[in-house]
Amino acid sequence: MDIQEIKQRFGIIGNAPELNRAIEVAIQVAPTDLSVLISGESGVGKESFPQIIHSFSHRKHAKFIAINCGAIPEGTIDSELFGHEKGSFTGAMTDRKGYFEMVDGGTLFLDEIGELPLSTQVRLLRVLESGEFIRVGSSAVQKTNVRVIAATNVDLTKAIRAGQFREDLFYRLNTVPIKVVPLRERAQDALLLFRKFASDFADKYKMPSIRLTEDAQRVVLNYRWPGNVRQLKNITEQISIIEIAREITAADLVHYLPSDQVELLPALYDKMMDDKTFTSEREILYKILFDMKKDMNDLKKLVHELAPDNQSPKVHEDSDQLIRKLYRESESDYPANAAAFNAPVILKTSRHDDIQFTEEFVEESLSLEDKEIEMIKKSLDKHNGKRKLAANELGISERTLYRKIKEYNIGE
Repeated sequence: MDIQEIKQRFGIIGNAPELNRAIEVAIQVAPTDLSVLISGESGVGKESFPQIIHSFSHRKHAKFIAINCGAIPEGTIDSELFGHEKGSFTGAMTDRKGYFEMVDGGTLFLDEIGELPLSTQVRLLRVLESGEFIRVGSSAVQKTNVRVIAATNVDLTKAIRAGQFREDLFYRLNTVPIKVVPLRERAQDALLLFRKFASDFADKYKMPSIRLTEDAQRVVLNYRWPGNVRQLKNITEQISIIEIAREITAADLVHYLPSDQVELLPALYDKMMDDKTFTSEREILYKILFDMKKDMNDLKKLVHELAPDNQSPKVHEDSDQLIRKLYRESESDYPANAAAFNAPVILKTSRHDDIQFTEEFVEESLSLEDKEIEMIKKSLDKHNGKRKLAANELGISERTLYRKIKEYNIGE
């Protein structure tokens, strides 16, 4: 069975090399009885790998039980894992088998292994080294043949330094390490996961599947997803149920991200922008180009004012060439937006006291305000005053268009 078939069987989505390597290691170690430690952030999908290992091992027909060590109270964890005798503690009304006894011959998956109390870690180390354990309240040693696979979302080496985890247990568990990388390190897989989840929820709730626009896809690719696959699945389900439109924009998607995680997005997708902030990439580029043009004019004016009367023509010529070069470079950085200003430049020279200056004349206004007013008026006329259609053509939000109409006193 190849990797793609294994992914399909265990519901693993993604093509990142790191993910494929983790699956390969799981398959290679499966036929052995070596202990495996799976590490990775919360929500990355670590629970799939113990199932792969068990399914391809000689224990596949025996029991497989997954235990979340962090969900069991410290006072009962020993009883849960190793069992207890009747009367060994308050509430122990009968004898009870622990998981190591029940899973004899099979595989035990211990999730959140870093949450185990130190006293329980000692008991676990003994089972791993000798296959022996003692029930709580008993003195009889019992044998078990259990393969242990552990997983953690914490750095156990730091926990060892802090005295919270036994070093000898760490090395015993870490015979074969498997690292599951976070979703932000395989960003392209996030789009595959979104489409899969969207399709699943469409089938589940009997509705058309949601789709992402290009700007929404960029949000998915650039967001850091601190909750990893689990967070992405949760948000996809929310959007599938709540949103009426089936095409999801960046603004729609950002609305579902936690407000305290806005800083995890690039600045262009900051949903906390106020009315005085540009709300589209096009507007930002327009502003940058206009500011560059203004800076070039100010620089030229300053150079001419500071030049002494006895300055040589060569110095003035060099300064003008530098200014023109900077301006040309600033325009070439934003060719698509520079075209919107479509303002041919006419240069003429004059002489004054044998000093050559270059003056710049513009056939039409380069004012950002004038250009915006002209573009808005044309678009409104074209669409008979319908703001929504005009906003879509201009590439800005309807809210931004309304604000600019008021700001520039544009009559419809």
